[in-house]
Amino acid sequence: MKKLLLVFLGLIIINPTQLIAGDKEDIIKQLLSNNAYAKKNNQTADEYSSKGALEFWSSGGLMQTIEPQGRPEKYDYMKIDFKHIEVIILVPKKAAVVMYYSEGSMKPDGSPAVSHYLTRVTQALVKEGGTWKIRASHWSPLSGGSGTSQTALN
Repeated sequence: MKKLLLVFLGLIIINPTQLIAGDKEDIIKQLLSNNAYAKKNNQTADEYSSKGALEFWSSGGLMQTIEPQGRPEKYDYMKIDFKHIEVIILVPKKAAVVMYYSEGSMKPDGSPAVSHYLTRVTQALVKEGGTWKIRASHWSPLSGGSGTSQTALN
């Protein structure tokens, strides 16, 4: 039994990537799936933590507190694509940071359309019930692009 344990520990030391195998791929797959849902349904998927989240929006303004049920807004149309997705695993199977570019156009219900939405996104994710959920987000407009037209939840 001791030998088996030593062999197992040796393999982990030699190849620690096995500990995080699948997390990066799962996060990217889920992120793209949530975006496809938003594009099809003109509203975001159930992607927020049961503890809610804090966010800085690309429109500027103050920090927003997002309830666990997520952001309530709907869109007349949502044509956003994610590009250059990078994932940093902080705690395997528990916590990660994802960074990517969000580009396209959208029209939030009751707000002006954004014809060239182009932002950098950083999100802190936690794993809850087998699914990666948003705990914090920061969107910042990229030069030549614009952020959203929304400024607050209320």
